[in-house]
Amino acid sequence: MGWSSELCAKAAPATYPCLIDERHIVAQLYNMTNVPMAVWIDERGRIVRPAEPAGATDGFRKMDRATFSMPAELAEHGRATRMSYVEAVRDWVKNGETSAYALSPDQALARVEAPSSNEALANANFRLGQYLLSRGEKAEAQYYFDLAKQLCPESWHFVRQALEMVDVGNASGPEFFAAVDALGNRPYYAPLALTGRSR
Repeated sequence: MGWSSELCAKAAPATYPCLIDERHIVAQLYNMTNVPMAVWIDERGRIVRPAEPAGATDGFRKMDRATFSMPAELAEHGRATRMSYVEAVRDWVKNGETSAYALSPDQALARVEAPSSNEALANANFRLGQYLLSRGEKAEAQYYFDLAKQLCPESWHFVRQALEMVDVGNASGPEFFAAVDALGNRPYYAPLALTGRSR
């Protein structure tokens, strides 16, 4: 899907702690609605960039779903988009708050959306579904997962996690792609505004 053999050859186990957010606590706290998403947090604990797609594009919507191959131009566009995001992170690591990609506190705040009442209710239903699933009550859990999806159809973490929790592999199966296709011309990933403050 656009990853170069050079990048794949550099893959290595992480040497830092990795959080597995099984209960979606981090997703809810930081308003993560899809994967991959990133939040930039500086050494003082301040959010420099709120949740945003981490260099992801909608190119996957045109891949061959049987072979997972993509048209060459889309694969190249995906590579370029991912690398531009990586380069922005590197610039921020090097230059800190003077980075062209770092947002001021006011800019960061302007990009944060408070959860709607639908989102709060969806989170409650999702948690109830998780609890029921942990007790082996699969059908009852599915009911509440479906409610969460209906309340927030734009929050793909509800859609994909609910699919995967009920049956492993469903998160990238036909039901997921049917939901993506139902978007029509609407984007799957929100457009990324990578610019920050001017130097």
